[in-house]
Amino acid sequence: MSQFKTVRGMRDFLPEEAKIMKYIEEKARRVAELYGYQEIITPVVESYELLAAKTGEEIRSRMFAFRDLGDRMVALRPEFTASVARLVATTLKNEPKPLRLFSVGSVYRYDEPQRGRYREFWQSNYELMGSDKPEADAEILMLTNSLMKSVGLRNYTFKVGHVGVLRGIMTEENLDEKTQNAVMQLMDKKMYDEALNLVKDSGTKEDCIITLQKLVELKGGDVFDTVKRMRECVGGYKKAEDAVENLYKILKLVSESESKIAFMVDAGFARGLEYYTGMIFEVIVPEIDIALGGGGRYDRLIELFGGEPTPAVGVAHGIDRIMLAMQTQKIPMEKREENRVVVIPTKEEFVGRAMEISRRLREASIPTEVEVMGRKIAKALEDADRRRIKYAIIVGEKELKEGAVVIRDLIKREQKIVKLEKIIEEII
Repeated sequence: MSQFKTVRGMRDFLPEEAKIMKYIEEKARRVAELYGYQEIITPVVESYELLAAKTGEEIRSRMFAFRDLGDRMVALRPEFTASVARLVATTLKNEPKPLRLFSVGSVYRYDEPQRGRYREFWQSNYELMGSDKPEADAEILMLTNSLMKSVGLRNYTFKVGHVGVLRGIMTEENLDEKTQNAVMQLMDKKMYDEALNLVKDSGTKEDCIITLQKLVELKGGDVFDTVKRMRECVGGYKKAEDAVENLYKILKLVSESESKIAFMVDAGFARGLEYYTGMIFEVIVPEIDIALGGGGRYDRLIELFGGEPTPAVGVAHGIDRIMLAMQTQKIPMEKREENRVVVIPTKEEFVGRAMEISRRLREASIPTEVEVMGRKIAKALEDADRRRIKYAIIVGEKELKEGAVVIRDLIKREQKIVKLEKIIEEII
């Protein structure tokens, strides 16, 4: 017999894990509703050019890319934003702004599999398009906090920075975009010495290197004090000063909302995607060394895909990573008491009756199974008990003659005879 296994980096979710994944997805959808985001569904397969346009070298090299039968170069989406930007640049281009869009599904990257990192993973993705105001950035931070809170996570921190600070300095020092991207990629991997050496090799003056060095080392949980020190650090670099001011406004708005988010400002923070232009952030918990979600502002991406200049900010949350965090922190799902039922016919000739009773119960929104293994009553009840089913309806000859069935409460270990027309009200 052949021993088929899952493809490396892919995995199966058994019922219990699938239930947690769906639970988090429901919470993500609820957050989308609460904040006014509308769901869209985009293809898993997109053109390679679209996905490669502005993702960054790291992700480009890890895409599942292939030629389809029409000899077109296509790839599995490594994230959602490029697909959403394509839609906004084309089909949705005349829709009134702001656009609040939500997507949920699987994405693919050829990463080295490890705890919490797989080649197929799940995200809930929110994009707010059309506003360049700090309140849009603040909304994305608050929305992410709402999701983390709603699943019950503890001790999570928002690491936040601003791409415009480092890029502002490098732009004013006339570093070309390719070099800037390479520097940001190295910083994203926390290879700060290599990043600074790259700036040095570009012939940048010593003062600039010292400023960048200070920024890389500048981080702290006292948000406004850290921002103040960033402001002092970038003095004289107008673009970087504007970026620090923008970050201050965003954090001030979140503070005024009384969302009580634990922030850690990191001036040297960079993320792997090239399209970010402003505030960036990630959510981390102490138990896991990978981000549970992250995002930021990208004001030029829609334009890159041929759309009108459209400022935008977004976030993606890792549904499977949130599940891992919940399991690590031993956070149970909220209990939803559902009175599950099994209908057990005592003889083969009563199976049709059992089917009819089960149909009526399901039409009343009561989850109902029928005993389909032909087991004796004792065995069927034992199985129902093991699977924590609350009620067993026993369809027997004697009771049916009286237009009734036996309803057994498997939790209380009690049973009674109930008329057929009263079954639903007895269980509800």
